[in-house]
Amino acid sequence: IILSQINHRNVVKLLGCCLETEVPLLVYEFIPNGSLHQYIHEQTEDQLPITWEIRLGIAVEVSGALSYLHSAASIPIYHRDIKSANILLDDKYRAKISDFGTSRSMAVDRTHLTTQVKGTFGYLDPEYFQSSQFTEKSDVYSFGVVLVELLTGQKPIRLVETEENRSLAAYFLQVINENRLFEVLDAQVLREAEKEEVITVAMVAKRCLNLNGKKRPTMKEVALELAGIRASIGASVLRQCEEIDFVNYDNARHFKTGSSSTGSFFNSYSSSLRNLSNRESMEPQDCFCHRMQLG
Repeated sequence: IILSQINHRNVVKLLGCCLETEVPLLVYEFIPNGSLHQYIHEQTEDQLPITWEIRLGIAVEVSGALSYLHSAASIPIYHRDIKSANILLDDKYRAKISDFGTSRSMAVDRTHLTTQVKGTFGYLDPEYFQSSQFTEKSDVYSFGVVLVELLTGQKPIRLVETEENRSLAAYFLQVINENRLFEVLDAQVLREAEKEEVITVAMVAKRCLNLNGKKRPTMKEVALELAGIRASIGASVLRQCEEIDFVNYDNARHFKTGSSSTGSFFNSYSSSLRNLSNRESMEPQDCFCHRMQLG
């Protein structure tokens, strides 16, 4: 099966199978924190909301895994059902793509496959729905919907009266064109994210949702752009922390050498530098240590 051919840290691992039962059983690695859909749409009072840092990390990880499936695996693989319910979160809130039941592998020289339309409404590429031809850009469209979920906290099919606004993707594109993005963002995103970060991610989502599949970016392009956004945030935080530490260092020069105050300061300062040296290699999820319990 397709999943047995995949080895990627952000794809759920198939550990084995059991053929001794009437219906064969597949054994997967255990992913303790449930799905992204549960955290965005079914949050309980005892759960902490997922931070902007974690949301961006999930977007980077899922896009990287899809890029691998499309272009770096031994043969190209199209997932065909990317949605928040099929993105699982491990104990450090790292993303794992799951459910390859409708996935298909592709010959390298082919650009699409013609099949009976399968997938989940709200995430389904309109071009695929109309033509029955699934391409790598169909996965890109579905990922764009997941990006919009991360930004807005809304479900892909909205419970509204007007037909034209029921699709979250269509509604999001309308909001972008009317320059009303910040009216629809999730409260957590509004509190934590910088304006430029949100706008950049929203523009990536907009390109993924282009109704013309040929004008959508590849998953490799999406993954590189999102990784660049996260890297720039990390660099900005590092610079701010270094500025604070060196201001403290300058103030400490006025302390009497050998005093307990000076020793205390330099112990603290050295500790800060050690933390900073590890910051760039640290996953954003490592900063979020509270373990949430799913209902």
